[in-house]
Amino acid sequence: MALFPLGNGPQSELSVCLNDKNHKGVALSKLPIIKFQPSRHKRVAGGHPWVYSNEIVMDATAKALEPGSMVRFIAHDGTVLGMGSFNPHTLIAGRVFSRRPLDVIDATWFAEKFRTALDRREALIPSPYYRLVHAEADGVPGLIVDRFGPHLSVQLNTAGMQKMWPDIQKALEALFKPQSIVLHNESSVRALEGLDRSVNLEKGETSGAIEVVENGLTYFTDVLQGQKTGWYFDQRDNHALVARFAKGKTVLDLYTHAGGFALLAAKIGAKSVVGVDSSIPALALAEQAATHNKLQGRCSWVRADVFDDIEARISAKETFDIVIADPPPFVRSRKDVATGARGYRKLAMKAACVVAPGGLLYIASCSHNMELALFIAEVARGLHEAKREGQILFTTFAAPDHPVHPHLPESSYLKGLLIRLD
Repeated sequence: MALFPLGNGPQSELSVCLNDKNHKGVALSKLPIIKFQPSRHKRVAGGHPWVYSNEIVMDATAKALEPGSMVRFIAHDGTVLGMGSFNPHTLIAGRVFSRRPLDVIDATWFAEKFRTALDRREALIPSPYYRLVHAEADGVPGLIVDRFGPHLSVQLNTAGMQKMWPDIQKALEALFKPQSIVLHNESSVRALEGLDRSVNLEKGETSGAIEVVENGLTYFTDVLQGQKTGWYFDQRDNHALVARFAKGKTVLDLYTHAGGFALLAAKIGAKSVVGVDSSIPALALAEQAATHNKLQGRCSWVRADVFDDIEARISAKETFDIVIADPPPFVRSRKDVATGARGYRKLAMKAACVVAPGGLLYIASCSHNMELALFIAEVARGLHEAKREGQILFTTFAAPDHPVHPHLPESSYLKGLLIRLD
């Protein structure tokens, strides 16, 4: 279901666009060498895509390399392990792009990766609204690409991807002919890589809201001014899961953003839906989608701090059949784990207080440093403090357009619990 013809022969538009004489790809044999210390190569040789600075010989030559340079990674005995980007100033110093000795990392290489990623998404998702490229899990470390029909939202999270951007853009334009490309380079990871943070419109025009089609419903987002890359595609399947139980029910969607959970619950037939968020622009997008889908009669939107809003509802003795709590990350680094854990416990306790007997609580964490076992334990403590008992019906993760690299369990960042409360 690709929107644009990709061509079949060697003279196709795609091959002509990519294989011009100006490409800057470098063959493996011509790349600088980064050597591992004795016996420190085994993890990478076993398939891990990251090279840590304490595993390699960080000599003067390595230190002098420009951040983002393409290099060869070799074991101490000279065995070639692969090629990838290198940054002498970061703990994760290397990221493996390829283990194939004949590969050249250029626009054609990226186009092959994007074509493979596209095939995988089209097998899973019926409309062209998804995460197209999910970094290491799709074989392109440090690169995120979200697709909104003819619009692309891109994150370059490493110095290597920043350096390769001309080839990445060339491949994206050849494959998708996008109406617009937005660079959402505001991730905190970029600061660790020595990169600035910004949001830029790289190509075309996009102003105001654009459509997002998900689970048969039309939402709206602003890819230029919105949060992250513009939409939380990772919650697609969880939106649908919660909505399964919403018919005839009252629903409270905390941290609703642009109405991801709330609007689908209304479409399924919820009796009433309240969405709470502190962002005026996000709530305006939710309102626009409610009107577009003729759901405004069942939806109301409240601008407020979520904890203040819950406290007011507890005082008023309000309850809802379904309560959703999908907050921004409470744990942004390892040092925040203890504080963030208490935050999830408090959120679970407060949210449970406004769930009707026999109702459902869906609570999520998008903090990759918040491990699932600890998350469950803190939510359980919160329920106990609320004097509620219940059963976990579903443990949820990110949608399959956010695959997990098998050697990077930390990339399984999103987790959620759908809990029935007595």
